[in-house]
Amino acid sequence: MATRCEIFCEILIAILIPPLGVCFRHGCCTVEFCICLLLTFLGYVPGIIYALYVIIFIDRDEYFDEYRRPLYAPA
Repeated sequence: MATRCEIFCEILIAILIPPLGVCFRHGCCTVEFCICLLLTFLGYVPGIIYALYVIIFIDRDEYFDEYRRPLYAPA
């Protein structure tokens, strides 16, 4: 779980450079990063809005839970 300071820094970076904030939160080769990069190229404000949404509302720990992975197949 991210601390308040980490989330605050990610939000601050996401306002200045939206793809970088998403990269810190989810990584550089993720769908979230690519969408944020595209939205930032199309318009700076949509990139900021999406970056803030991804940082605040999408929980990255959910993807690392063994039972919630999309391709998890029970043996």
